[in-house]
Amino acid sequence: MTQRRRPTIHEVARVAGVSISSVSRALNGNTSNADMVARVNAAVREVGYVPSVVAQSLKTRHTGQIAFAMEDIGNAAYLEMVRRIQPTLRDEGYRLLLHSTGADVEDELGVLASLSQNYVDGLILCPLRVTDRHVEALRQTAVPVVVIGLLPDDVPVDNVRADSRVGARLAVEHLAEAGARRIAFIDGPLDTVPGRARYDGFRSGLAAAGLPEDDDLVRFTDFQFDAGRRAARELLTGHPDVDAVLGANDLIAMGVLHALRDLGRDVPGDVRVVGMDDTPLAATSFPPLSSVSLGSADRGRIAAELLLRRLDGDDAPPERVTVPPSLNVRESSR
Repeated sequence: MTQRRRPTIHEVARVAGVSISSVSRALNGNTSNADMVARVNAAVREVGYVPSVVAQSLKTRHTGQIAFAMEDIGNAAYLEMVRRIQPTLRDEGYRLLLHSTGADVEDELGVLASLSQNYVDGLILCPLRVTDRHVEALRQTAVPVVVIGLLPDDVPVDNVRADSRVGARLAVEHLAEAGARRIAFIDGPLDTVPGRARYDGFRSGLAAAGLPEDDDLVRFTDFQFDAGRRAARELLTGHPDVDAVLGANDLIAMGVLHALRDLGRDVPGDVRVVGMDDTPLAATSFPPLSSVSLGSADRGRIAAELLLRRLDGDDAPPERVTVPPSLNVRESSR
């Protein structure tokens, strides 16, 4: 089958009876001649001309596109962000492009470096690790960037944060108030921003509840379901006296629930379980999972609003917005 030839701006000019430069001015809104604009628009419809987005972006340096780079698009916490970012941007005429980095530092740095190629007008970045190279790259970005996650205060980009430390502490205090005395913690990698913050919050919660720290009851793994399930099986088999487990996110906590079922342990009768992020998974698990909300949807919305302000020319000092956590108690820890 022969591919249909794409109409050109030359044909529009011929049908409209104007010059090519006049067509360009009319299409880009750079003329006040209403009659010429009407003739050009009629010719565009007649020949079926579609302006090249690439060509227009090269001229105007405006693509109408925003990128969102996160660790794993399959993680429900990021999906909650997307569900608020996308409509916020769409209302202002922007499309959202998604990119999963796999928490690979080189991939994230590559995304930041590619901003100079003018393929998007702005970026929302959600890194698990923030290195000195991240900081240096963020100081030199070609377009506005908003980071969701903890950043050093002197990095000159807008920043939306969750207080994971306080969130983990809330979970531990809740478990202690429910009667738990041997509380285990399954965390993500300790060298990540959320992994470190949640570990610090876990320890703070134990201290506040007057419970001793026991390194044997802590495991560091990936923020994934299978990793949580494996870590929980190993920990609970070796320490059958554990009466509560905090998972550093809902995926880990779901793995804990499955491990407990594998081992024939009742939830919450034998072991109470709490997760973090309060994704839709929490309310639909069995039993329903208690979880700390870190405001994923709100963080996404705020990040999009901050980016839109920068794209609108706001040159105020960078903002630091912290979304407070809250604990939603469900069947798994009552």
